[in-house]
Amino acid sequence: MGKFGENVKGYDVPVLNEREIRAAAGILFLFAFISIMIAIMQHNMVPLKYFIIGFLVDFLIRVFIDPKFAPTLIAGRLIVVRQVPEYVGAPQKKFAWVIGLVLAVIMLVLIVIVNSYSIITGLICLICLIFLFFESAFGICLGCLFYGWVYKEKARYCPGEVCEVKDRHEIQKTSGLQLLIVVAFVAYLVAAGFLLNDYFSQKPRDLREIISPSATTPPVK
Repeated sequence: MGKFGENVKGYDVPVLNEREIRAAAGILFLFAFISIMIAIMQHNMVPLKYFIIGFLVDFLIRVFIDPKFAPTLIAGRLIVVRQVPEYVGAPQKKFAWVIGLVLAVIMLVLIVIVNSYSIITGLICLICLIFLFFESAFGICLGCLFYGWVYKEKARYCPGEVCEVKDRHEIQKTSGLQLLIVVAFVAYLVAAGFLLNDYFSQKPRDLREIISPSATTPPVK
């Protein structure tokens, strides 16, 4: 078994590169979303089953062998190879990945082995999507948030220094006007849904037919 994380000068605990972790999460989110949508829209569970066994193996390697040998993390490293590393504490990441591994095992049993679907599998799929999306889009490791609750110790070296208690910079502060703009934007989208739904629901036409109706009209025999 390899070591978990890398020893980097200036850091008291083993660390991992958050940039490649986020890239890997983005890769997993993409394939998870596609396979889940196929299962929902086409009632075809085959892609989801392949995703589950791939996800499981990837996380087994991360947790029990060495993260640097996990396929998606290798792919993530290749994608962000030109970016300066952003180091994050390895202990909390391992804890978060153990949570992912447990979810993968449950999905393996229920979907792949038992060949079933239920509200349980649906909720687990939703949880996985949320975890992967927050990691890839926002750099927020939801699993890491539970680390302090379980081990009763503060996580070290979190992305964006969120583990450290400090005042926000001026550029990070949100004014009441900005919050009002967000609320107004959501209201605008809701209103558009009510007012434009019938128009948006019309079946699209061939652009050639719109520009020149005669171009798509079949000749009269």
